[in-house]
Amino acid sequence: MNDETEDNVEDQEERRRYDRARLIVDVFFDGQDSTGVASTKDISLGGLYMNTKADVPEGRQLLVRIPFGKLEIVCTAEVVYKNPGLGLGVRPSLIYQMIRVRC
Repeated sequence: MNDETEDNVEDQEERRRYDRARLIVDVFFDGQDSTGVASTKDISLGGLYMNTKADVPEGRQLLVRIPFGKLEIVCTAEVVYKNPGLGLGVRPSLIYQMIRVRC
C-alpha cells in the first residue's frame, strides 16, 4: 500500500470511530465566506455530514447550530471532508460545546 492509500484508510477509520445515527434535521452554519442551511445525513459524537452545495474548503472553521425542538446544539466545527456540490463532513472543535434551551 502506498502512503496516500494508507492515509485514506486511516481517515476512513477516524471518521468511523464513533457510532453514527441517521438523523435528518436542518443545520445552520456560518463561516468566513459561507453561510447557509444544510440538512444532516448522519451524526455522531465525532461529527456530522451536512448535505449542502456550499463550497467550503477543508480546514475551515464553521459555527454550527442544530435545533432540536426547544434545545439547540451550538459548536465550532472544522470541515474535515468535502464532496463538492454534495456535502461536507465536519468535526466539532470540542465535543458539542453548548446546548441551549430556546424559549
